[in-house]
Amino acid sequence: MKRHYFISDSLDELDSIEQKLENRGVLRSQIHVLSKDDAGVETHKHLHNIESVLKFDVVHGTMLGAITGLVLAIVTLAIGEYTNLTATYTWTPFIFLAVALFGFSTWFGGYHGIQTPHKDFKIFEGELDAGRHVFFVDIDKDQKNILKEVVSAHPKLRKAGTGTSTPRWVVLGQDKVVDIATHTFP
Repeated sequence: MKRHYFISDSLDELDSIEQKLENRGVLRSQIHVLSKDDAGVETHKHLHNIESVLKFDVVHGTMLGAITGLVLAIVTLAIGEYTNLTATYTWTPFIFLAVALFGFSTWFGGYHGIQTPHKDFKIFEGELDAGRHVFFVDIDKDQKNILKEVVSAHPKLRKAGTGTSTPRWVVLGQDKVVDIATHTFP
């Protein structure tokens, strides 16, 4: 799969494009809108807004914090072992300090990540600040012609590049979860 980015001034136009793509077989979980106008996106029936937590680098920041915390915890336990302080004071203070360093580092990484725009969306900050909306679609090779046909009917939609997409198994999993939630538990 490959991600295709587009920029538009109109949520109505993006709603129409998303509906056309869905009618042609593109899954809803393959289509997303990134906008600072979350309320406006919610008023459009077909638009699929990005979850707020995914607009920021929370997951990446938390992972970096956890790795840093793990290294600090290992260093703390190694200091206790190699200085022989554990023979005098027991392992308890070193274990508590290692757990505290790991927890704090993980929390701090997530805290920093929630304040940082997601690395894939940083390049669109100027467009978003100007009130425009970023529309992106994760497309398989066999769906590329569908995207071209639908997009060509909307000349105001501006192509903004391509990038790496969400793995196909995640997209299909999201679609199955939504299907189960809406059809099994209405």
